[in-house]
Amino acid sequence: MEGKVYTGEDYKTKFNPRDYLKTYYAFDSGTVAENEILKFLLNNLFETFSPGGVGGDILIDIGTGPTIYQLLSACEAFREIIVSDYSELNLREVDKWLKKEPGAYDWSPAVQYVCELKGDRSKWQEKEARLQRTVTQLLTCDVNQPRPLGSAQVPAVDCVLTLLALECACHNVDAYRAAIRSLVGLLKPGRHLVTSVALNCQNYMVGPTARGVS
Repeated sequence: MEGKVYTGEDYKTKFNPRDYLKTYYAFDSGTVAENEILKFLLNNLFETFSPGGVGGDILIDIGTGPTIYQLLSACEAFREIIVSDYSELNLREVDKWLKKEPGAYDWSPAVQYVCELKGDRSKWQEKEARLQRTVTQLLTCDVNQPRPLGSAQVPAVDCVLTLLALECACHNVDAYRAAIRSLVGLLKPGRHLVTSVALNCQNYMVGPTARGVS
């Protein structure tokens, strides 16, 4: 069956975080393609945030979605992490994991994978606890606005992280460039923007029928 195409405001109310997580982040039980993409991102983030790499006081993740995998290495390199997303449903999903609420998504396979990169898979529970302590704020954001965090008061940060988000939110190249300028404006002078993008992506499947688009 052809999926329905969702855009813009639909994302706030019709995007299903759990369908998205099951489609792309099932890890060991997921498809080979999705697993390889996730491992690629985890490997590169591990290298990026390793000692001697990108680090500092505050990192803000723009377009967090309902995921925490992108923060597993960063939590060792920053004193504080702020997460943000356009959808409050996504933020609620992240908050459930941070608070260890019943029914929170099980990220333990991804956490164990990152710990294995560091040489000790058995410390995955310590890694989870560290990330849960390091995330201090959950904010709404809209990268198509000049002030992507709205009225939230956030100091200049050492790193802006945004993975697989801008290409879904920005409708054309000009909007993408404007979003990048806005995100760079959140940084301290000379600090880091870390991003990963999917080229030539116009839409993606979420669950068996829904299709998310830029």
